[in-house]
Amino acid sequence: LMLKKYWFYIVSLLSILIIISALIAEFYFNLEPCKMCLKQREPYYAIIVGFIFFSLLKWLKKIWFFIGVQIISFYGLFYSVWHVGIENKILKGPTSCSGELNLTNNISNLKEQILSKVVINCEDVVWSIFGVSAATINSLLLLMIFVINAIYLRNNYDQKKEEDS
Repeated sequence: LMLKKYWFYIVSLLSILIIISALIAEFYFNLEPCKMCLKQREPYYAIIVGFIFFSLLKWLKKIWFFIGVQIISFYGLFYSVWHVGIENKILKGPTSCSGELNLTNNISNLKEQILSKVVINCEDVVWSIFGVSAATINSLLLLMIFVINAIYLRNNYDQKKEEDS
């Protein structure tokens, strides 16, 4: 019952805490994120923006926020599970994840690429706790959001359907 009443705030606060944690890890502990790590932050940013938007425009039906959370958490799950697959060398990552350099015949261009590029390979686990990588933890968090949000949507829809009958 409490979850039903406060899910809008819980999912938003959880997203804020996850982003703050990621930014602290990046800027305070100097844990450079790879391209996939950055992709996995996008759903949380979208939920935060949606929360602000729906909080300011109170006339909007919140059901659209929850549908957005469902879509964006599925998007995030795609990238986080893919990243776990890359870390475990089960799946291949995009070329932007390998730290590869662009082909060139110009030595100064190659030198510039090498000096300006921070090479963060998506296969490298930069941070883990008890052997569980940040990408795995993120996959579990997004799965939890996806499932709880689906239950919330189902219960909300069923309740509306009963009221209509």
